[in-house]
Amino acid sequence: MATLGGVKQSSQNSTEIDDVARFAVEEHNKKENALLEFARVVKAEEQVVAGTLHHLTLEVIDAGRKKLYEAKVWVKPWMNFKELQEFKHAGDVPTCTPSDLGAKKDGHGPGWQEVPVHDPEVKDAANHAIKTIQQRSNSLFPHELQDILLAKAEVSENLVKFDMLLKVKKGEKEEKFKVEVHKTNEGAYRLNQMAPDHS
Repeated sequence: MATLGGVKQSSQNSTEIDDVARFAVEEHNKKENALLEFARVVKAEEQVVAGTLHHLTLEVIDAGRKKLYEAKVWVKPWMNFKELQEFKHAGDVPTCTPSDLGAKKDGHGPGWQEVPVHDPEVKDAANHAIKTIQQRSNSLFPHELQDILLAKAEVSENLVKFDMLLKVKKGEKEEKFKVEVHKTNEGAYRLNQMAPDHS
């Protein structure tokens, strides 16, 4: 029998981990007659136990709301064996607030606040903007995000607005775009405004 190993960071690629995660959500849905929808893997660890016991933290969508679940899936690939050992609610995914984005509280109440350009939420919004610009453009060259030069955010009741200055590479050319991206509480991004910046 294989010795029980400690829990360590998962060594498998993201496709395999996603497969295990989707399996966990599907199995839970079957057992509990639930309708959870897999969103993404937040954390993946594994443990050697005559096969691999995957310890996953998953973001799922339950009736439009994002929630976190912890799952344990036992996998023995040589036997084509997969079993969901545990699946439990670990909390709700918090909706974005100015303090989450590192917004500077300056006593002026709500409004546009500068936020760190390396924040994951800001990067997601910037990538969405580039994807939308690419779709709307007739250019044969792909648009690549080179840098986020400036980012501000304004948080309201049901959405977060990101105002960003992006440096974009298109073929051999570099361009700057001013964009405004809205993110809803459900996590959907939408490019609201876009204009080339010639400063």
